[in-house]
Amino acid sequence: MQTTTLGPLNVSRLALGAMLMGGKTPPDEAERILDRYLASGGNFIDTADVYEDGGSERVLAPWLARHRSEVVVATKVRFEVSDPGGDGLAPDRIRAACDASLRRLGIDEIDLYQLHAPDPEVPVEESLEALEALVRAGKVRAIGISNFPAWLTAWAVAVQDREGWTPFACVQAQYSLVERSIELELLPFCRTAGIGVLTWGPLGTGFLSGRYRRGQAPAEGSRIAEAPGDYEEAYDRRGVERNFQVVDAAEEIAAAHGATIPQVALAWLLGTDGVAGPVIGARTLEQLEDLLPAADLHLSDEERARLEAPAPPPPIYPQRMLREQVGIDSMPPLRRR
Repeated sequence: MQTTTLGPLNVSRLALGAMLMGGKTPPDEAERILDRYLASGGNFIDTADVYEDGGSERVLAPWLARHRSEVVVATKVRFEVSDPGGDGLAPDRIRAACDASLRRLGIDEIDLYQLHAPDPEVPVEESLEALEALVRAGKVRAIGISNFPAWLTAWAVAVQDREGWTPFACVQAQYSLVERSIELELLPFCRTAGIGVLTWGPLGTGFLSGRYRRGQAPAEGSRIAEAPGDYEEAYDRRGVERNFQVVDAAEEIAAAHGATIPQVALAWLLGTDGVAGPVIGARTLEQLEDLLPAADLHLSDEERARLEAPAPPPPIYPQRMLREQVGIDSMPPLRRR
């Protein structure tokens, strides 16, 4: 499996998401998934304290006790959990949450610690200073953020540059063939700033599995069927004509390669400039086996164009004006002191 660098970390380009472990994925199945992922050449495991209220981290612990030196471990902080209690990104809570994650995971150092979402109640400078203290204390090797808007990401990076603090190793954001909003601001910024992008929801939180068809209700028990209307994966948001056209194109391209729709969707991400890799959240070993071949699937420029045509991000100002009237479609790398 191909690898890439995120700050000081050398990681496989397919990251294994552990969100369902300890919940819909029981511990014995989780161990089989972890073993198979490691055997395939993968080394990057992504979880969060909020997943199953710490249950995902606890499920990982016995496996990590046997394989700690072979993998890079990422977790996150922001949302409400019972240990240490509460939510948010206040410095004291970040410190307590980090200690709690270390205990649950059974490790001495978190390789990648990520702020899971912004906290409008806390100045971002205070949260970043707390992360810097964790790095200096040897509890965290690298830091990142997730679900931050581009403007706040840029603000945070400027603060790190000004203070001489540890820079972000990565930004984790939702990105797939049916949700391409980050192409407007966040992805171009990360490219020019030299920050790798990890993508959650790379299969459109299930829509790009190929199981969903026009005029058919989602199957009971599926993530999309269970999603409330205000969730990103709500069926009313996913099951629209332009997204079905993406699936149609992916199905045709998959057939030509002897592949599957999910493999095509992941291969598209792996071939996108600035994307370090997708986070794949397989619920079962069978699902993981279906996704792993994406690492070796290469799409032509024509195939990529066919996949991208039905559901592009909306044209907005000033990007549209700069592209059409000024001739600026991309920016060179930022000059950072």
